[in-house]
Amino acid sequence: MTDRFPDIPSPAFILEETKLQQNLERIVYVKEEANVSIILALKGFALWKSFPIIRKYIQGATASSLHEVLLCKEYMGTSAHTYASVYIPDEFEEIAKNSSHISFNSLRQYETYTHICEKYGVSIGLRINPGYSDIGTDMYNPCTPDSRLGIPAEQLPNLPKGVTGLHFHALCESNSYSLERVLESFEHKFAHILPHISWLNMGGGHLITDAEYDVEHLISVLSKFKRKHNISIILEPGGAFAWQTGVLKTRILDIVNYGSTPTALLDVSFAAHMPDTLEMPYRPHIEGASSEPKDGYIPYRLGGTTCLAGDFVDPYYFPKQLEIGESITLCDMMHYTMVKTTLFNGVQHPSIYLAHTNGYNECLRRFNYEDYKNRLS
Repeated sequence: MTDRFPDIPSPAFILEETKLQQNLERIVYVKEEANVSIILALKGFALWKSFPIIRKYIQGATASSLHEVLLCKEYMGTSAHTYASVYIPDEFEEIAKNSSHISFNSLRQYETYTHICEKYGVSIGLRINPGYSDIGTDMYNPCTPDSRLGIPAEQLPNLPKGVTGLHFHALCESNSYSLERVLESFEHKFAHILPHISWLNMGGGHLITDAEYDVEHLISVLSKFKRKHNISIILEPGGAFAWQTGVLKTRILDIVNYGSTPTALLDVSFAAHMPDTLEMPYRPHIEGASSEPKDGYIPYRLGGTTCLAGDFVDPYYFPKQLEIGESITLCDMMHYTMVKTTLFNGVQHPSIYLAHTNGYNECLRRFNYEDYKNRLS
């Protein structure tokens, strides 16, 4: 298998600066053409050593916890747009100090903390359930009738005192036509509230940087909605910022033939380092391989390093027999990977590299025993 980064030791997450810049240019184009705010959702991508690059294009981030709020303040240099399903009492004042906007998931949470928001001049919002989402995987769909996320329209007859905005999240790697359908439902269900808000946060899941995304249609949808209701619009994608911007470089340590298909055992874990490959399930592209059967290609399952029986993915198909020591490069490994990794089994966490536009590969972080030990006590 071809190794595009032969000087970077495996395992390693490798962010490619050129591809990140291309995404940022597209995001800025939408922001300026639609005259909306677009900020980075840290839950999807929080590689803070890349923030100096991002800040040249986009200023601002959205946070879902105190730690993300503090990361935003320290490394993005701005106050956060903050939303959490529930706030921890001992943390809220510090969250409010470092947030420009805070959205609440329930009226009880709003009533509990609104006085602290007023103390720090925070713009207050409520997360609502727009009543529609076409996300196919229930685990990622926040708009089901029984969802714990977002106030249903029937429970919000009017806008409480001090609330200036609404927030919804109804997309996941979705296109602009999905957003258009969400907005139709939102407008219908919350028509009684819309005239009284000054901003609307449309959440994340807008896959703006995908090659097939209809950017011009998105601009049209946003511009039309903004003119119709005379409100400020905020988008907070995470995955779109890092979409197709980097890889996870791995190495084959062993090949076992214990079943109908040989398994190449890698120096990474799907459970610990790529949990979406098991949870979603998300099937990443592998450089030089096919995810579907192909004439003349040889099937191999790929296995991880942990003791979890399910730490593997179903076969990929390779043009030749694999060999121990070869590199396997898994694509699109920047978004929702490092933010979700664990140190389960104490397995070696991949290093993090930044491949600069000038050809220099900078090691941003290596992990060791101390990282594992210090998480536990």
